[in-house]
Amino acid sequence: MRAAGRRWVRRERALLWCVLVAAWEAAWGELRYSVPEEMPKGSFVGDVVKDLAMEMTALQDGGVRLISEGRTQYFSLHGKTGHLVTAERIDREQLCRLVEKCVLRCEVIEEAHMKVYEVEVEIMDINDNAPSFKDTEVEERMSEMTTPGSRFPLTRAQDPDVGRNSLQSYELSGDEHFSLAVQAGPGGEQRPELVLAKALDREEAAFHELVLRASDGGEPPRTGTARIRVLVLDANDNAPAFSQAEYTVRVAEDVPVGSVLVTVTATDADEGVNGDVKYSLKKVMDQASQIFELEAATGEVRLVRSLDFEEGNSYELEVQARDGGELFDTAKLTITVTDVNDNVPEISVRSALNSISEDSPPGTVVALLHVQDSDSGANGQVTCSLDGGVPFRLQSSRGSYYSVVTARELDREEVSEYNVTVRAADGGSPPLRSSAVLALRVLDVND
Repeated sequence: MRAAGRRWVRRERALLWCVLVAAWEAAWGELRYSVPEEMPKGSFVGDVVKDLAMEMTALQDGGVRLISEGRTQYFSLHGKTGHLVTAERIDREQLCRLVEKCVLRCEVIEEAHMKVYEVEVEIMDINDNAPSFKDTEVEERMSEMTTPGSRFPLTRAQDPDVGRNSLQSYELSGDEHFSLAVQAGPGGEQRPELVLAKALDREEAAFHELVLRASDGGEPPRTGTARIRVLVLDANDNAPAFSQAEYTVRVAEDVPVGSVLVTVTATDADEGVNGDVKYSLKKVMDQASQIFELEAATGEVRLVRSLDFEEGNSYELEVQARDGGELFDTAKLTITVTDVNDNVPEISVRSALNSISEDSPPGTVVALLHVQDSDSGANGQVTCSLDGGVPFRLQSSRGSYYSVVTARELDREEVSEYNVTVRAADGGSPPLRSSAVLALRVLDVND
């Protein structure tokens, strides 16, 4: 039975590969391909040389290069065929978590003509993840005075797949005292709630055992479960209440670790243990749980790891105040991160000449540069310039590319070598700057 299932999955992947691997278009210096995730290393993605109408000799002579942004190289060019192939197995969920369309980008540089072609590869999802609960054993505590119809938020399942392969439905099994309601959140996510259908009686039953099942829409569907144990408590007639239903705070990305970002406050009119309020974070994504910490006794939300605007610019948390009798209130906490100019412009020399003939006409390209800045807004807007006193100028190309070209005819007898300094500055206040130096020899002609 398992072997048949594996064969079915392999056939499904092979069919999806055949349908999606073809190139979408090769116009205006751009190629688009698509390939399913989890394909083996060396899998065919697209025929780059054919789609760009290149000569195979250019590839075989080393005149065509593939450049990928980032530390990991997911693709490579096959030296004999000119095919774009996977350089390693690609896990879409690890690469593009919570992103509906996963696209990897790289560039093909044709040295002979100093041309750049952008290549986009969309990584298609397969149903390789089942819904899972962070906590598979959950304990809920309810007063026996809880009114039938009351609702209690349940732990939500996570499924990193997208589309029909992601989480689709919940199902509750247990006893007649409880039912399940599923609310639609603002982003379309499903929020399961436990509904009390029948009044509780602690003397009749001190606890109830339930099972919450989450299913995705794959073929066949995958499921995950969480066990819920409901403890019935004696009456506690006042629940904590937050001072406000929603807390909002804005912080700069360079705020020091250990800083208190905000303090949430809830009060309970009861006395003793029933009025002793403790705070906790609920429904928090794994990434946010590693960045923020809520002090249970004081309600202080503290920063425990450095913020990075480029990594995340907004976090939405749900805080809970629970008293000693296990009644609670919840409030929404939104933390917005503002950008700080903390990234220096990066100048990458994509291609450059080491020497140039002195009779080269004005406008001859001697270098191809790529300039980028990871900051946003004005902090990421870069301007480039050349140091004066050289017979060269900068020429803006497509996107973030610049060409260094000759501004006039050269004379080796006058100057035989140049060190051309390219400078980049962003729009921050104060601006951050970087530079690169191009060394160029002027070759003699019989003039």
